[in-house]
Amino acid sequence: MRQLAAALMMAGLLSPALGQDQAEFERCLSGLRVQAMDKGIAAATLDRALAGLKADFSVLERLDYQPEFRTPIWDYLAALVDEQRIADGRERLQEHAAVLAEIERRYGVDPATVVAVWGVESDFGKNFGGRPLLESLGTLSCFGRRQSYFSGEFIAALGILDEGSLAADKLKGSWAGAFGHTQFMPSTYLRLAVDFDGDGRRDLVDSIPDALASTANFLARAGWQAGLPWGFEVRLPDGFSLAGEGRRSKRSLAEWRQRGVERVDGLPLAPDDLGAGLVQPAEEGGPAFLLTKNFDAIYSYNASMSYGLAIAHLADRLRGGGDFVTPWPTDDLPLDRAGRRELQTLLTERGHDIGPIDGAIGARTRTAILAEKRRLGWEETPRAGQKLLRALRGEAQ
Repeated sequence: MRQLAAALMMAGLLSPALGQDQAEFERCLSGLRVQAMDKGIAAATLDRALAGLKADFSVLERLDYQPEFRTPIWDYLAALVDEQRIADGRERLQEHAAVLAEIERRYGVDPATVVAVWGVESDFGKNFGGRPLLESLGTLSCFGRRQSYFSGEFIAALGILDEGSLAADKLKGSWAGAFGHTQFMPSTYLRLAVDFDGDGRRDLVDSIPDALASTANFLARAGWQAGLPWGFEVRLPDGFSLAGEGRRSKRSLAEWRQRGVERVDGLPLAPDDLGAGLVQPAEEGGPAFLLTKNFDAIYSYNASMSYGLAIAHLADRLRGGGDFVTPWPTDDLPLDRAGRRELQTLLTERGHDIGPIDGAIGARTRTAILAEKRRLGWEETPRAGQKLLRALRGEAQ
């Protein structure tokens, strides 16, 4: 295996990190087993879970690429808050109205916010991720960055199996170890998952009530306050300086009002004593927001401004709200799901093999986009935007 890995590395098909072998992985697992036993996990559970476990070195490539930190925020939001997801979310609100009402009564988190998390995390259960958690987390525990963090999650996943609420074949999810309808990490599951349907098991995979209630419990424990908005889109006076401002630098709404900040919808900025932090997520300008402690609770689910705004905005749209008023600072607007599907159709018609036409911009679609931009003499980036769609649409016509 070492000779094969070395040959692949020389050919440029594997990085040195990906060339690590199974023997080294198994040595690492032996140490993780000792740590798990020290946490009280039964030897029989470990025997079953670790027998024949293989490393998945492909997850190491994902460590330095997370779309919520690298994708322009307008593209990120367009992908997660589009008309289809809004329509699907409103259907889920009606379908699970009774359960969501009881969740709100018990945890104080409104249905739209809970359903928005569900929509952003797994598209309402359509996309859990298919990677076996023990393979992914075991590999990340032994190789690459943040081994200490991932080893804690690996041992937590073993703890879930030891608890007996979920079988090993149910523990499948993202490359980083999140799983279920609302994508809990294993340690979060152990701390905050609840048995809401009363069957004696905390099941975030096959029980929608358990998953939604666990999400509400997470937000409540993170400081969610019933009836408090997550924030407001605001308009800043000319020349306003954002130096020193941010999500955590909260001032009273009375002070923001005195400094000339106004809500874009014309409603009063109130109550006076409510604290909020000012952010303008795009460095080039665009929408600005005052964010309350409820946004902080959403942010704690995944520490990304783009992610937090996706959930907050989707929740507003599920309640009947509109899009942000201030345009994003781009001359090439993003594509919604329907637009991405049309782009993929046009790329396929031009002879590109992009796989299924599903609206997801994967590696093959990006390769095709690069090829078409090169042909057109444009800047060669893999971004899918309105300009390319219009160009290919015009050629097709």
